Amino acid sequence: MHLLSASCVCALLIAIIYQVSGLETVIGLYGETLEVPCNNGAAKPEDLFITKWKYDKGEAVSGDLLVRQKDQNATVTATDEYKHRVSMAENSSLLLSAATLSDQKTFTCMIVAGTDISEYPVNVLIHKAPSGLEISEKAEELEIGKLTKLGNCSAQDANPAANITWFKNKKPLVADGKGILIHASVQVDPNTGLSTTSSMLEYSAGKEDTDAQFTCGTQDTVGAEQASSPVTFTITYPTENISLQVISEGHLIEGNNVTLKCVADGNPAPTSFNFHLKGEVVKVENSDAYTLTDVTRDTTGEYKCSLIDDAKMEASKNITVSYLDIKLSPSGKILKSAGEAVVLALQVDASGDPKVSWTKDNVKLDKQPVFSKLTYSDSGRYDCEVTMGLLSQKASFELVVKGAPVIRQLSKRRSDDGRHKVLICEAEGSPKPSVSWSINGTSLDESPFINGKITHKITVVPTANLTVSCTVYNELGQDSKAINVSSLFEEVRMDKQDQSDDSEQTKLVVGLVVGLLIATVLVGLAYWVYMKKSKQGSWKTGEKENGSSEEEKKLEEKVEENSQKAEV
Repeated sequence: MHLLSASCVCALLIAIIYQVSGLETVIGLYGETLEVPCNNGAAKPEDLFITKWKYDKGEAVSGDLLVRQKDQNATVTATDEYKHRVSMAENSSLLLSAATLSDQKTFTCMIVAGTDISEYPVNVLIHKAPSGLEISEKAEELEIGKLTKLGNCSAQDANPAANITWFKNKKPLVADGKGILIHASVQVDPNTGLSTTSSMLEYSAGKEDTDAQFTCGTQDTVGAEQASSPVTFTITYPTENISLQVISEGHLIEGNNVTLKCVADGNPAPTSFNFHLKGEVVKVENSDAYTLTDVTRDTTGEYKCSLIDDAKMEASKNITVSYLDIKLSPSGKILKSAGEAVVLALQVDASGDPKVSWTKDNVKLDKQPVFSKLTYSDSGRYDCEVTMGLLSQKASFELVVKGAPVIRQLSKRRSDDGRHKVLICEAEGSPKPSVSWSINGTSLDESPFINGKITHKITVVPTANLTVSCTVYNELGQDSKAINVSSLFEEVRMDKQDQSDDSEQTKLVVGLVVGLLIATVLVGLAYWVYMKKSKQGSWKTGEKENGSSEEEKKLEEKVEENSQKAEV
């Protein structure tokens, strides 16, 4: 076969063409078909007559491969191993199938064009990537700070020999002669000529290498990269730090359970610990936890845990169990008489700062009630709630203030239509007093019994003047009061008479006032005339201007008397 199929062309590789000792060089892949260009792939001259390929056997001896004359097919002239492996492409390139390392030699293309003969030697190199790349002889674990053989990486059957690089988390490791040592070696297979490279890594691990991924990889001259599967290692180190954790479901209160957990940073982690429980030491094996059940306020205190083989490596933690107790005195149902005193005492025993609130008949109070002198309005149910965080306690008492009934007021009034009399009896007492009247009435009306007070009303139509009494009573005593109630008809007659008398009296008073005013004016006028005449006479006779003192005095008394009458 002289021409390559499309699939074979895809398998060819002419990766790098460069000059070595003045020769053109072609690199092919091991086991693949190699194409060696004639005159670097330049166009064939028009007068091309003969194209011939030969190779260098060494010691200045050449071997023929194949030849093609103008307008004819190529003829294989090789009689050795190349007899069934060589062919010529349309562009005069040499096609060499199943390349091996023995093909690394010089192949020469000879062209006869016209009277000119030209030769184009090409140096051939065969590359092969490693057939496998894996980390073997892996360490079981790495101890912190200790140089340990991590593993061996092998790149088999490569040409040229592979260069192996070690990586940690995809970053290359570089030998430093201390914590990183890399030892590489190469072995060549005498039959194939392929090389196997081995690389051994010694590594001093740190804590940061926990879960780190180690790989090894290669990159050959044609750019193909290979990497091994990642491996991780257990990093061992002694315990350097220890802590005690307190685990509970929510807020730690009396009756709950609490778990003490000892956490050490060693690897492998310690599995046995000593727990110091307020003076008592409990050894726990194959576990890092100890549970305290049904804790009480006495559980509060300092707790510790330590390593069994190193008592100095310990940790401590304070545990506080919250509690809340209250005691209210007095409590239950309290019976007292009005005017007495009740002293409340609330005792609170808590692990923190509690908050106290009071309610009376479900209505919030501003502060704790004080009963220095009980009244009926103090009766009711009192609730006290003490809270501290999630804890809450309640206490209550019912106060009943008792007393014999007392009538505070007994009154009367006409109804709005003026046809009836309404009698009103207002009383205090507890238990609720009953009310009775000494007269029958209608439209009985009783107010609700609130704070020891009750108001009772009846409507009556008295036909004569009478005295009506209201009596209130309960199991502790009674009280009565009376009120005079006049006949409704007599009051109507008296009202009319009062209206007539008032009219006549008004007329009389008006007449008296007018008469007195007139008399006052006349007296004043007479006095003025008299004084005028007296003054005129003095001018004539030379007497005193104001007249005699006795006359003046009498006149003034007369005027004053008339003035008082006028005012009355």
